[in-house]
Amino acid sequence: MIRHIVLIKFQPDVAEELIESLFQELRSIRDQVSGIGEIVSGRSESPEQIERGYMHGFTVDFESWEALDAYQTHPDHKALGAKLVANTIGGIDGILVLDIPVSA
Repeated sequence: MIRHIVLIKFQPDVAEELIESLFQELRSIRDQVSGIGEIVSGRSESPEQIERGYMHGFTVDFESWEALDAYQTHPDHKALGAKLVANTIGGIDGILVLDIPVSA
């Protein structure tokens, strides 16, 4: 399994309702691409408070690298990615992505 981790530094004027609608759009991609497992999204509630402005994020579990590739090249993912970039501080610099293999 591959865990796709995305941290987002949204612009301060982006409403929580817009952020939630973007996360809903993310969840709808599951119906378009096979090999997607659990999707978790939300705002940080960390007691450590060391988010450094990356207050929102999501994880998507993929059954394989091929499933992750299918997701990354899917037009719905590209459209969502453009919306995320448009609403972050610094554009693409307001997004961090990690892909980590996870043992079963």
